[in-house]
Amino acid sequence: MPQHVQGVIAPGRNEPVRVETIVIPDVGPGEAVVKIQACGVCHTDLHYKQGAINDEFPFLLGHEAAGIVESVGEGVTDIEPGDYVILNWRAVCGQCRACRRGRPWYCFDTHNAKQRMTLLDGTELSPALGIGAFAEKTLVAAGQCTKVDPAVAPEVAGLLGCGVMAGIGAAINTGNVGRGDTVAVIGCGGVGDAAIVGSRLAGAAKIIAVDIDDRKLETAKTMGATHTVNSRSTEPVEAIRELTDGFGADVVIEAVGRPETYKQAFYARDLAGTVVLVGVPTPEMQLELPLLDVFGRGGALKSSWYGDCLPSRDFPMLVDLHRQGRIDLAAFVTETIGLGDVEKAFARMHEGDVLRSVVVL
Repeated sequence: MPQHVQGVIAPGRNEPVRVETIVIPDVGPGEAVVKIQACGVCHTDLHYKQGAINDEFPFLLGHEAAGIVESVGEGVTDIEPGDYVILNWRAVCGQCRACRRGRPWYCFDTHNAKQRMTLLDGTELSPALGIGAFAEKTLVAAGQCTKVDPAVAPEVAGLLGCGVMAGIGAAINTGNVGRGDTVAVIGCGGVGDAAIVGSRLAGAAKIIAVDIDDRKLETAKTMGATHTVNSRSTEPVEAIRELTDGFGADVVIEAVGRPETYKQAFYARDLAGTVVLVGVPTPEMQLELPLLDVFGRGGALKSSWYGDCLPSRDFPMLVDLHRQGRIDLAAFVTETIGLGDVEKAFARMHEGDVLRSVVVL
């Protein structure tokens, strides 16, 4: 029998979000209903609200979540009711050309629930990143549920569902940061700070944090940055070169998603170095670079989707590292809030005084 729960929707472009009654259909084959315990407020949710992802309004927001499996559909064998899970938006298919080549983190046909959740009047909702977790319960594909150790609090575990995983993975999986490397991270929000944590875990010798906000740079130091650069008052490319013996960093991670900061990343890397774009641009943005510079500097220009992660491999590993004290996931949580506080959380995000607001249900 369909269930009625409370959830946060974005009704239209740049309109205030509101709490509405959401109808969850009976679970279908390959699907799961998850009772949400906590969900982080990610910048991607703000992009959905602003219409910067697409215009398939209304959206059921929220995707960075942990909770308990309530029910599963026919054919589901990997999870069962009562399992503690982190939700992911890259449920690999196992059949596409990437999966068949042994590269499932690039899966080109990831799964979402086939049924749609709706409003009471039958209006179909578009769940953010196929999840929609600013809600008491949500319907997802079973492959979007990754079992983890229930000893980790949901407001902490859920962050691995997007921002923290994206940043750590950008450093370790995409950037291949290694022992003794120099790394620069441009943009020190949640994803950038996670990239700093990932670089530290990988053994980087020097980690340079770049931002325009001194508060964020101070936080970056607590995450493992060895040096900081305020790019509002200091030219960042010159500063990064000065800190790397004039060469540039081995890996530069761009966690803003803007053409001007991408150019900084491009010119701040060493010859044959790597640029990783993990910041999410908007559709109208354009990038222009001299092709000769692209050719002459060599190296690699990479984009990192979800930190090139494989949730079944990476989520449990990072939970274990947190439990060992090697990653302090709790350091990413600035505040816990309720469903009715999401609009205020977006405002705080604009003000730059919050790393992560987390909705706790």
